[in-house]
Amino acid sequence: MGDMGESNGSSKLRTAVGFLLLILGIAVFVVRLQHEGAYAMPRGGNLLGGLGSLVLGCVLLWSAAPRLLRWVGLAVSPVIFFFGLYATMAELEETISLYATNSTGKPAELRLWIVDREDGEWVGMPRSKAVEHSLDGAELQLLRKGETRCVVPVLYEDREIVTAIHALKVEKYAVARASAAVGFYPREAKETTVALRFDSCPES
Repeated sequence: MGDMGESNGSSKLRTAVGFLLLILGIAVFVVRLQHEGAYAMPRGGNLLGGLGSLVLGCVLLWSAAPRLLRWVGLAVSPVIFFFGLYATMAELEETISLYATNSTGKPAELRLWIVDREDGEWVGMPRSKAVEHSLDGAELQLLRKGETRCVVPVLYEDREIVTAIHALKVEKYAVARASAAVGFYPREAKETTVALRFDSCPES
């Protein structure tokens, strides 16, 4: 039975937020099923958003939870909600997997937005991320639309190219435009952003 000192209004708010977080937590994992090919397990902040939403939702709906724990849960819920919402929305539109290795040599699956031009397929990312995973010139596996093939990412730092690729990405992805409108995503490419074109691997 819940804390008798909790007001009816607070109880309703806690219940509503709890159910919302549970639904969002499930959505983080389910939304990825819409993509063809291998299932891409959420990682990093996306995994935090999914698991955090599920755990926090359960805490808020747990009637026997200590009052202090419920209030702490409500206080941190906006942060967890943001991570969960972004993790879900980022997968609503086309997202590809690039299988690389990180700086320690461990396998890494990079989930990326991708755009097409007459000169090929392009992605954009922070230069540090590209360097950390040694992407430039590596022969890697790319999963797009259910098909996996070998590609060689070629890194470009030319600001005109980087700006053009970023603009195409914002134009293609509604999530990017919505996030840019509220300041969570850059409308223009940052100085630290680079562009990578995927070329086909040379035939052996």
